Amino acid sequence: MIRFYTFIFALFWAFTASAYTVVIDAGHGGRDAGALGLVTKEKHINLAVALALGKMITENCPDVKVVYTRQTDVFVELNERAAIANRAKADLFISIHTNSTASGTKGTTVQGTETYTLGMHRANDNLAVAKRENSVIMLEKNYEQKYEGFDPRKSESYIIFELMQDRNMASSVNFARNIQNQFQQTACRVNKGVYQAGFLVLRQTSMPSVLIELGYINNANEEAFLNSASGQQKMAQSIFNAFRQYSKK
Repeated sequence: MIRFYTFIFALFWAFTASAYTVVIDAGHGGRDAGALGLVTKEKHINLAVALALGKMITENCPDVKVVYTRQTDVFVELNERAAIANRAKADLFISIHTNSTASGTKGTTVQGTETYTLGMHRANDNLAVAKRENSVIMLEKNYEQKYEGFDPRKSESYIIFELMQDRNMASSVNFARNIQNQFQQTACRVNKGVYQAGFLVLRQTSMPSVLIELGYINNANEEAFLNSASGQQKMAQSIFNAFRQYSKK
């Protein structure tokens, strides 16, 4: 009888236990190039770092399942990126982007990494970043109906984020801090800190989630670093190190 119950328990565990799932989202893609540098486009940097990160997790964390929102240069709508994570019942969502100053002027001296979690953004700079990243929905058909009247260009559209309660906020902020610390320690990048802003892709996910800005593509030095294989590996390694720290907790 003991053996029977042991068998039943093992069978139950096999059906109910599931791997830890991480969704890696390479921002932009396809007809949406993202921010533009002198020699490259944001979408290519995002994808290179996302694939490198996924490879590191797969090779070093056999108990973790990696799901990508895109693995090639294709356009994926914002709501579909979040839907991929929700369908996968992901435990963590990582969206990878590359920053640019509001004007997009080439040769800027602004530099550094930032990591965002969902939340209201009182600072104008945070709002500007959210508006730029959310503006991709204007490339989608019927975005007014799909996103229930949300207009990424209007500040008043972001008032809804004041009313939202994110039960994953503490975990998201903790992970974001790990990422920023690793960017500074592992990749020797300027740490601009952790912020909150109203990103649609984070709003629609149901798990701890972060949006990473790897650096400024319109800063010649940062663009050169982020466009290099060694730079992309260092950024991916930083995020991977942060993930290992986060997952241990």
